[in-house]
Amino acid sequence: MKLHLCAIGRLRKGPEKALIDDYLDRAGKTGRALGLGPCAVSEAEAKRGGGMAEEAELLSRMIPDGAKLVCLDERGKLLTSPQLADQLGAWRDEGIRDTAFVIGGADGIDPALRARADLSISFGKMVWPHMLARVMLSEQIYRATTILAGSPYHRV
Repeated sequence: MKLHLCAIGRLRKGPEKALIDDYLDRAGKTGRALGLGPCAVSEAEAKRGGGMAEEAELLSRMIPDGAKLVCLDERGKLLTSPQLADQLGAWRDEGIRDTAFVIGGADGIDPALRARADLSISFGKMVWPHMLARVMLSEQIYRATTILAGSPYHRV
């Protein structure tokens, strides 16, 4: 199952990009034998001032047809890392070809796109800057692959 990280905003060179690239590279290497990954990153910037609706349109274009949709949203479910790993493993085992993780802009994800989600997850009650949310998501994707591989990276 191929993974997609779809986000509003462009990430420039810097420590966040280095962390994301490192975690997604590791996830790709660990996940290959498990049928997970690689994880492609797609970014877009809203230019017309259309707010969340414009961002939702841009994000929708990044999501492959038939993909499971996971929205990062402060109202989403609080999952443990093993629960996320189990969900990804279950979708893979069901023959799902793509899973898209979506991070919206500063105002969040348009309600219409959020309503299409197969899963909405939260990284806690606090709101995180979008670039840090990408780092955290990338690390959790890597952690999910290590959990499914039985690696000692994740400790309970």
